[in-house]
Amino acid sequence: MPLSWSHEISTVDWLELESLYRVAPLGTKNARDLEIVFTNSRFRCFVRDEGRMVAVGRALADGADCSYICDVAVHPSYQGTGLGKAVVQELVQLSSGHKKIILYSVPGKEGFYKKLGFLRMLTAMAIFRDPE
Repeated sequence: MPLSWSHEISTVDWLELESLYRVAPLGTKNARDLEIVFTNSRFRCFVRDEGRMVAVGRALADGADCSYICDVAVHPSYQGTGLGKAVVQELVQLSSGHKKIILYSVPGKEGFYKKLGFLRMLTAMAIFRDPE
């Protein structure tokens, strides 16, 4: 059975999504916060295999100037299959028309995103609630 792709949040099991981030492993993200951030994102992508969520990503976008791709996660048993690349490409396509598409990489994954057309930014800065 082929993978099923969706952009809708109405059928998302937020606890299942929380579990996906934990096993990906991309840290602990609680279900309540995930529901808030995905609901407030302009673009989102959910990939399921026989009903089980195996990949996800979202983009915060303003509709003209900037789209920020974030929270891309792929279940470990699907990593290395091109699914993460496909999720990023889908979010880039959904973000087309924006003047810039931004993505912050997990350290060590910069080469992966460079292959998808992303360029290194030298001036990115942030304020973090927990700098660690």
